[in-house]
Amino acid sequence: MSLPSFLSWIDDQQSAMVETVCQWAQINSGSDNLEGLAVMADHLQKAFDRTGGQSELLASDPMPLVTKDGYEDSRAVGQMLKVSIRPEANRRVLLCGHMDTVFDKGSPFQSCTDLGDGKIGGPGTADMKGGLMVILTALQAFERSPDKSQIGWDVLINADEEIGSFGSRQTMAHLANKADLGLVYEPSLADGTLAGARKGSGNFTLVVRGKAAHAGRDHHLGRNAIAALSEAVGKIHMLSGQRQDLTVNVGHISGGGALNVVPDLAICRLNVRIKASEDKDWFIQALEKITAETNGQDGISAQLHGQFTRPPKPMSPSFRHLFDILQQCGEDLNLPINQKPTGGCCDGNNLAAAGLPNIDTLGVRGANIHSDQEYMISESLSERAKLTALLLHKLAVGDVTFPKREEPQ
Repeated sequence: MSLPSFLSWIDDQQSAMVETVCQWAQINSGSDNLEGLAVMADHLQKAFDRTGGQSELLASDPMPLVTKDGYEDSRAVGQMLKVSIRPEANRRVLLCGHMDTVFDKGSPFQSCTDLGDGKIGGPGTADMKGGLMVILTALQAFERSPDKSQIGWDVLINADEEIGSFGSRQTMAHLANKADLGLVYEPSLADGTLAGARKGSGNFTLVVRGKAAHAGRDHHLGRNAIAALSEAVGKIHMLSGQRQDLTVNVGHISGGGALNVVPDLAICRLNVRIKASEDKDWFIQALEKITAETNGQDGISAQLHGQFTRPPKPMSPSFRHLFDILQQCGEDLNLPINQKPTGGCCDGNNLAAAGLPNIDTLGVRGANIHSDQEYMISESLSERAKLTALLLHKLAVGDVTFPKREEPQ
């Protein structure tokens, strides 16, 4: 088949895309860096205004947390950028990305490097400032299509994906409920393989309190919170594997101080991954049972905090249909489109929870994300922008049908 002429425009943008991604990557926008996120949001808004869409910065909800002292609190989250076009269109596509990275202001990984072989190393080059450039370029190309009026689109770029998308969850769900399909721009693997089915994820904190006492003179009067928590942690760790593909990671433990004081506070923070939605209730009940057993010890109190932040994303018939459409686009562009399940999760899980069929690794090809060895493969900027632009074109002209929405989880 003959490809739409506007795709050739993307090839002409390749060098500018690489240059801009490097500029963006050198703006520190760690999830905690509100100042840096504000700078990044300003750059993105100016860039996305070139699509012709209506842009606005939206406040994010505060993110709940448990303090180092074991009390519930919240923290501010950076603003989101929303861009929309043709609100009257009866078919809508939601394109999602995030501007935050895992690298804070103190990280030594703050700049881009040409690694050779077409690889550009830098913070967020793959995850996912390269993906944001793919969205921008694909939309600029699609807006050159004579058939663009047949569909509308919304872009949501949040500032808290790397910490669970608490602050953007409601806005994302609202846009997902209005959309017919979702596209998310996390990086694919270096060979171009996409994520298919994804596990769900939850973050929990167990706070155990005891009674402080002199470790020598009054040891018998104390109640050791660390000892009590240690027993609970052993039980929590053993929950891994008790349901198929369920894994628990005890990721952080804190407590205690001077060695001659019986510690009266200990905190455990953990992450769980589940393959099946029904495992959610099973795991919460298991945690609550362990918490109750800890509470049953003399002089010890335990309190459980947290929730599942992202439900599983199975490969349902609607999701399979969307992958089939993408494979057609890949064949037209001579790009192999393959997918495999992953234990990771992202905002694609949240879109799936709203019943919205989506593919969530449409960003650049890259590797070593969340490390100072992160890189993107630069040619994939134009490659992936063409893939999205062609997908939007096929949807607009009716060459392919929109997948059916799922039941919300």
